[in-house]
Amino acid sequence: MPTRTLARSASALLALCCQQAWAGGIMLYEIGTDNAGLANAGAAARAQGPSTIASNPAGMSYLPGTQITAGLQVLYGDLSFDRDAGTNTPGSGSGNALDPIPGGSFFISHELDEHWSVGFGQYGDFGLAVNYDNDWSGRYFSQNASLLGLSLVPSVAYRFNEQWSVGLGVKAMYGMLQAQTAIDRSPFGFTDRTDGQFKYKDQDWGFGANVGVIYAPQAGTRIGLTYTSQVDLDFEDRLDVNGDGRLLERVNNTKTELDVKVPQTVTLSLFQQLDRQWALLASVNWQDWSEFGDIGVQVDTTAVGAQSTTVDAHFKDTWHLSLGAQYQATEQWLWNVGVAYDSSAVSDGNRSVIVPMNESWRIATGATYALNKDTDVNVSWAMVWIGDMPVDQAKPVSGNQISGEFDNAWIQAITGNMTWRF
Repeated sequence: MPTRTLARSASALLALCCQQAWAGGIMLYEIGTDNAGLANAGAAARAQGPSTIASNPAGMSYLPGTQITAGLQVLYGDLSFDRDAGTNTPGSGSGNALDPIPGGSFFISHELDEHWSVGFGQYGDFGLAVNYDNDWSGRYFSQNASLLGLSLVPSVAYRFNEQWSVGLGVKAMYGMLQAQTAIDRSPFGFTDRTDGQFKYKDQDWGFGANVGVIYAPQAGTRIGLTYTSQVDLDFEDRLDVNGDGRLLERVNNTKTELDVKVPQTVTLSLFQQLDRQWALLASVNWQDWSEFGDIGVQVDTTAVGAQSTTVDAHFKDTWHLSLGAQYQATEQWLWNVGVAYDSSAVSDGNRSVIVPMNESWRIATGATYALNKDTDVNVSWAMVWIGDMPVDQAKPVSGNQISGEFDNAWIQAITGNMTWRF
């Protein structure tokens, strides 16, 4: 397939399969599967469907025959900024920077024999997007920005015996970064307050791996451990600057490189069947956000010129803890519930309106109904409470400033999926 055609196809898939959400950083647990209703509890140990490819490929060893899961979801929420009275940049409020975003995923697994299984997964597990009003008071820092990743993961699993299974997935991630930001022209002598604007856009492929193991010391108990490697996305574009004044020519068409590192992660999970009806699930997860890199580009202006710089994320590593339960109410109905906490990837002093992240709490629930022995339908809901996020950003040259707070930020996910067994 020609490169341009492949890129267009991947871009179309990206629009469907990637969505905006927060974890401790911007890794997504909600990818259109029943895992959303458990708040990620037990993800690396459940092995209850082909979506285990995303959380632990070793789980395919527990899936007989051929199984397919396809899911859709929508994410929506509120991310609105209230500026402080002392902010020196005029403009409107931010509006709700989170637009409703649809998403989806697809997984297939196939048992070759009593030891080997293979599968494939397509899902968006990395991303964030903000869309502010163009004339808001923080427009010189960001008007809109999105960083999205679509993962394509062919996988294989091997079961040694009743206790031990291992799995490997090779991840190809198609990443897309785009941003639009206003430029303050007032230092150049313009009095009409009409802003300039720059745009940045690029796509790249990055590659990594998912490696997992499941240990079952006894019937009804599974312990899963998964490692996902770092994925490097190298974005490169020449700034497209619009606005009057020859002084802006200093940054127009400037070649700017952003090196983004999708973090490596480690997840340890437990699945414990208590009796015929109840199961207990738990997960602990570490994400290496300290290596993330730059989060965007900004243009700073003075009366004598303009300059462009990249914006350092100043991120730190995050931890995730989750607990969940499953209740088999009847032969057809399975109920999921979960709660989770994610630490913040950024301190209050380093938070940016480009990537406004914070610690978060999740509550989630969902239900699976067996239409027959070969077909299941699941509907799940998750509420991510992000809370208040103070921001105080300033440009050192022009003195442009944005100070205030995102108040009571939250996101909800509604997910539906079906699983077929052959």
